[in-house]
Amino acid sequence: MTSNIHELNVDNKKIILIGTAHVSKNSAEEVKAVIEKEQPDTVCVELCKSRYDAIRDKNRWANMDIIKIIKEKKALLFLVNLIMSSYQKKIAKQLGVNAGQEMIQGIESAKDVDAEIVLADRNIDITFKRILSSINLWDKMKLLFQLVFSMFDSEDISEEDLDKLKSEDMLNSALNEMTKNMPRLKSTLVDERDRYLAQKIKEAPGEKIVAVLGAAHVPGIKKEIFKENDLRELSKLPKPKNTKKLISWIIPAIIILLIGSTFLMNRDTGIKQISSWILWNGSLSALGAAIAVAHPLSVLTAFVAAPISSLNPLIAAGWFAGLVEVLIRKPSVKEFENLSEDVLNIKGFWKNKVTRTLLVVVLANLGSVVGTMVSGTDIVRLFINSL
Repeated sequence: MTSNIHELNVDNKKIILIGTAHVSKNSAEEVKAVIEKEQPDTVCVELCKSRYDAIRDKNRWANMDIIKIIKEKKALLFLVNLIMSSYQKKIAKQLGVNAGQEMIQGIESAKDVDAEIVLADRNIDITFKRILSSINLWDKMKLLFQLVFSMFDSEDISEEDLDKLKSEDMLNSALNEMTKNMPRLKSTLVDERDRYLAQKIKEAPGEKIVAVLGAAHVPGIKKEIFKENDLRELSKLPKPKNTKKLISWIIPAIIILLIGSTFLMNRDTGIKQISSWILWNGSLSALGAAIAVAHPLSVLTAFVAAPISSLNPLIAAGWFAGLVEVLIRKPSVKEFENLSEDVLNIKGFWKNKVTRTLLVVVLANLGSVVGTMVSGTDIVRLFINSL
């Protein structure tokens, strides 16, 4: 056995962990060889159902409903998924392999030996939602920019460089620096999934189990597999904290109260506060939409919606701008079909109407958030000066 293969005995089961690099041809070959040799009862793969379905359904992009994504407030999650996918595909393309080929090989080899297949990873949407709930607004902005900048990286990666990639997980290889600077990000992205994967592997049926995993998970799984982990607890969607909910309503209330109080003291200053709120909120939200190369009507929608949506936590300017964008510039079927290729470079990312719409939503919302901060500070200053 190579250093990538680890054999454990847990609860009278023989468990073989294969640590892989997600873009390595050698890893896929090793997976095939181990499964053929061991003839396991079950093969566990580091995939969730949505990622498994994505592998099986080659036309998944053509069936995507972008309006539904916007309405369900999933634009940012979907955008992050696309960017992460593009990072992996770029590396795989340079090496002449398919991203996740070792997982595909694990599934195919399991079928060849009549082994049961277990999708052992946690749903990727749950992972990202738990990540976003665990970090503050500033860290969310850094995370988004880190992901976007990863698309500009055109450095070629050789087969020899895969030894380094084998120490990183498929979801955090593009976020290496971020996981160093944000321990909570690493906890959700790697540590929680170690616990989840370990429990799923341990509960897999049969006496002999082969698990195909990113090499970064192997040390954690070897430790966690001898413990009991609550899958339901690890799968819970984060609930907004009451304090966050309260703050999201208190801030707009304070803004309205300050403007109303200032009006009673000095009408002209009150008008300045309203102007500041409208101009900063509207302008920065519109700027975000413009950076995404939105249609002029979408930019105008962001400008009009931002000052209103910033006073209501239940709505966001980017949603309105995104819906206008998709109605005016409806993506063609071809653009959905080309999505997997277009996300591989910045030009394609901005040119494709699907990704452009997602960028309109995210950047218009981001501009509105910054506009609220700037205008809110200005409103407080004007109130104090009017006392």
